Amino acid sequence: MGKDYYKVLGIAKGATEDEVKKAYRKQALRFHPDKNKSPGAEDKFKEIAEAYDVLSDAKKKDVYDRFGEEGLKGTPASGGHTGQSYNYTFHGDPHAMFAEFFGGRSPFDHFFPQNGHDNMDIDDPFGQFGMGRMGGMGGMGGMGGFQRSFKSQQGGPRRAHEKKKDPPVMHELKVSLEEVFSGCTKKMKISRKRLNPDGCTMRNEDKILTVDIKRGWKEGTKITFPKEGDETPSNIPADVVFVVKDKPHPVFRREGSDIIYPAKISLREALCGCTVNAPTLDGRTITVSSRDVVKPGMKKRIAGEGLPLSKCPEKRGDMVLDFTVKFPEKLGQSTRDALKQILPP
Repeated sequence: MGKDYYKVLGIAKGATEDEVKKAYRKQALRFHPDKNKSPGAEDKFKEIAEAYDVLSDAKKKDVYDRFGEEGLKGTPASGGHTGQSYNYTFHGDPHAMFAEFFGGRSPFDHFFPQNGHDNMDIDDPFGQFGMGRMGGMGGMGGMGGFQRSFKSQQGGPRRAHEKKKDPPVMHELKVSLEEVFSGCTKKMKISRKRLNPDGCTMRNEDKILTVDIKRGWKEGTKITFPKEGDETPSNIPADVVFVVKDKPHPVFRREGSDIIYPAKISLREALCGCTVNAPTLDGRTITVSSRDVVKPGMKKRIAGEGLPLSKCPEKRGDMVLDFTVKFPEKLGQSTRDALKQILPP
């Protein structure tokens, strides 16, 4: 029996897009590891992210509704169907998904305390003031406490112990096309400041962060390591974010999941037919012959010889031969005369 993504988010099957979003917001806030320190919260947080990834995507949701998790992930279900050969695997970063959902800001900054009350109801933003659902304001004393806290959140003086999270620290992570083709693991060394046990002094330390580059990842893909930045007495450490950047390649250039190979041929080859031996990213050579007249700027597509598709790595993009015709620098008079006789006007 596969996972019940609707049950994970606490909604009924057939829920609307808006209901899915609201459910993800509620469950992700409740089980975020920064706030929920109970055993299994991290796994639950990932499971919630996977459920949202499926149910917020119309195509994935349709396959899941018809064939369940087994069909979605390409495993034959009890009915013998495989979800039209769909092969879904959740490769996302639940922390990056959380940050993107909330627009890159922390939803804990205002309505959630920093004092370790991890099990508070995320539907009860006034729980931190001891008021429940506005029902226990305790007279003017309770209201005064609420007003003071609300003033602080609206731009008034911050409380002395309140910490603010630093903005993300961005790093480029350069990868070759061969590494994108095969997938790889990168070890990235960062230097950062950490608080000593006294909570006041700091020390410098190095840390190795491991980044698993998935096959077919596109340039611009972000990998987030929560709270791995500098730590000081007055801040919450920033997230460290690596952004995938393509290294220049000596042969190919990349366009999405396609790779472009510059095929240079002579004028005679362009007019009389040519054979191009094109290398591949996995070390093979593809021989392509053409009897047609090749015009400058003409392209020829070789299906399935490009990079893996990021969302479906078992499939690949194409290799595109981009023809460049080399014209002779000079022609002798006899050659000119012969060409005039042979070539059409």
